This record gives sequence, structure tokens and C-alpha cells, in this order.
Amino acid sequence: MRVTCLPFSYLEFYDGFCPLGTFMWLLLQLSEWVEANKRKDFDERDYASRLDLIAKVRGLQKAEVYMEKIPKSLKGEVIYRTLLANCVSANNVKKAVEVFNKMKDLELAITLFSYNQLLLLYKRHDKKKIADVLLLMEKENVKPSLFTYILLIDTKGQSNDIAGMEQIAETMKAEGIEPDIKTQAIMARHYVSGGLKEKAEIVLKEMEGGNLEEHRWACQFMLPLYGTLGKADEVSRLWKFCKKSPRLDECMAAIEAWGQLKKIPEAEAVFELMSKTWKKLSSKHYSALLKVYANNKMLSKGKDLIKQMGDSGCRIGPLTWDALIKLYVEAGEVEKADSILNKAVQQNQMKPMFSSYMIIMEKYAKKGDIHNAEKMFHRMRQAGYQARSKQFQTLIQAYINAKAPCYGMRERLKADGLFANKAMAAQLSQVDAFKRTVVSDLLD
Repeated sequence: MRVTCLPFSYLEFYDGFCPLGTFMWLLLQLSEWVEANKRKDFDERDYASRLDLIAKVRGLQKAEVYMEKIPKSLKGEVIYRTLLANCVSANNVKKAVEVFNKMKDLELAITLFSYNQLLLLYKRHDKKKIADVLLLMEKENVKPSLFTYILLIDTKGQSNDIAGMEQIAETMKAEGIEPDIKTQAIMARHYVSGGLKEKAEIVLKEMEGGNLEEHRWACQFMLPLYGTLGKADEVSRLWKFCKKSPRLDECMAAIEAWGQLKKIPEAEAVFELMSKTWKKLSSKHYSALLKVYANNKMLSKGKDLIKQMGDSGCRIGPLTWDALIKLYVEAGEVEKADSILNKAVQQNQMKPMFSSYMIIMEKYAKKGDIHNAEKMFHRMRQAGYQARSKQFQTLIQAYINAKAPCYGMRERLKADGLFANKAMAAQLSQVDAFKRTVVSDLLD
């Protein structure tokens, strides 16, 4: 058996029951032992795997320090694309662009993987630049993959450009790439959010293909979509089929679907079945029901479930914190949610999810609580989250709701390499108006 420092497929060994952060840390320790004891001669992929683990466990800065130690002869495209992927994962736009430009400067043969990473980055942060990446791909004769088309379809859907989404799907088919179930699920979800329920149902029937036995994998995507559509009969039909020999992903999808339909007893029954079938559940599985309680403002039941998690010995991590925080926010207890987030940061080495900070920050902004909105903005930076347009928009909204002037915001945006989009420019004009009002009052 060939031992590497660990292969790129190391996540295939992750079973979901050991906390992912702990699993990654153990892999890093093993990789350090392998390298320190010179158990094998490292090749580029070994170094890349080690770099990937360091970036994920210890952060980009430590990964860059390690990268300097990699022999120049082995510092090729695989190394740089690994660092690029971790920059994108960390939402560090500036660093990701620097790494990509370095690859071009070194005249490395840039693969589709790297272009896809750049598309993923701009999908999140600056959709206008996606066209530039596609032009560069065309110039370098790099053909899009299914993943590329999924990114583009999802981007159009998020912008509510349904016609554009459908056009990309047709282009994909013309290139000989058939949409898989995941692609169909993404399109169906955007049809639903766009109010095109009939189109969504057509796609769902295509996903099923008239034979659930052959297309069982589609159930985990179809269940929550039918739940969103309010189709209780379809959810019941699919769950009845899955229930005979349930799979974890299907159980979680069914819990989500019943929760969307506000059928709490049915969601709880699925969770009960899951608990009996798999004796040891992870925080991920508990979080599915916890989200249902949060969405339905069932604080008492949520607390009981958290206690059950603790009693079972289940380790509570970022996914559970996120659901718990939402539970308290939806119940109107924002300060309690803030306290839970603060304790989670102090007591654990794992980083809370981006959404955990944002849901609290949005509530503070809605109340016009500038002090706490700014505090949350600062805490996100401390946690390692790079500033995004969404954070700034939420922060500016706090000033708008407080009817207070917002000094230096354009300079803050510029310092983070961000530019005001149309929506943010409109917000900034509102806080500028407050400045004029303040000056006018002084002159009067």
C-alpha cells in the first residue's frame, strides 16, 4: 500500500461521526510524523496534501510559511492550486487573486480546477468578474466541466435570471454534458424561489424518472423541494418509499421537508427512527431537527434536544451552534444568542459558521443598534472571516435604521478591496443624507 502525506481523497475516510475538526487535526499530526521521520520521499502531491491540511487546521498564514519550505523543483501547479482552493474556501479574495496571478507569472499550465475555484470565488463576491474568467478560459482553450456549468447555473438562479439559467443549461447539453440530479435540484430550487412552481414540478418528475428504485439518490434532493412547494402528499409518498430501508441523508431530508410543511410530529418521528437505526448520531444529524424547532420558534423543544445531545455524549460543534443561535434569535432572544456565540468562541478551537454571526448582526441592524452591529462586524474579523459586501450592507443598514451618519464607510470598503454595488450605493446615499442633516442643524 502506497502511503502519501495524505492523499487528496483523505476526506473519503471521514465517516461523519468523529468531529471533522478533530479528524483533520489527527491527519495533520500523522502527516507531520511521516515527514519528520522521513518514512517516504515526498512528491508534489504529498507536499500539496500536507499544505492542504495545514491551511485547513492552522490557517492560510501557516500554510504560506510551510509553502516556502517546499523544494522549488516540486512547487508546481498542484501546490499553487491547493493554496488557491484554500484561499477561496477562506473567502480571501485578495490572496486568491494573488495566488492565481502568481501561477500565470510562473507560466504554469493552469488546469480547469483552478479556473473553477476562481469562478466559485467571484460567484460569492463579484459576479461581474465571472465573464472575465470565462473569456480567459476560452482564450486558453479550457473547456467547462459539469461543475463549471453548475456554478454558472446557480449564479444565474441566485440573480433570479431564470432565462439566463435555462440558456446555460441548454449550452451545457449542446456541449454533450447532461445535467445530473444535483444540477436538476439546483434548477428546481431556483424555479421554486422564482415562483415558477409548475417548472419546478416538471424538473422533479424528471429527477424521479418514473422509477424510484433506479433513481433513489434523487430522494434526498426531492424531499425538501416538495416540502418547499407545500406538497405534503409527495413528501409522504417519497418518505414511505425511503422508510423501508432508510439512509441518513434521506432521514435528514425528510426532517427538513416535514419542518417546511410545519408538520413537527412527522419530523420528530423521522428523527426517532434515525436514533433507533443508528445508535450514535453526530451533531449534524441532531441539527436537522434543531433547525426545524428554530424555524418554528419552539425554544423549549430546542433546549430539550440540546440536553439530549449532551446526554448522548455527542460533541457540539459549529453546525449545532448555528442552529441553537438561530433558535434563540427566532425566539426574540438576540442577546442570549450573542452570549452563546461568544461562549462557543471562548470554549472551543473550532470557528463558528459565517451565518451564526450574520443572523445576530442582522437583528442588531434591524433595531438600529450600531454599537452591537459594529461589535459583531469586528468579531467576524477576529474569527478570520474576510469582509464581504453582505457584512457591509448589514452594517450600513444599522446606521440607516438608527438615522445616524456613517463616516468613513467608503474608505473602509476600499481598504478591504470592495466596491459599492448598486444596492450598497443606494444605502450609502441614505447615510450621506444624514450627514447633511447634521450639518444643516448646526448651521441653523
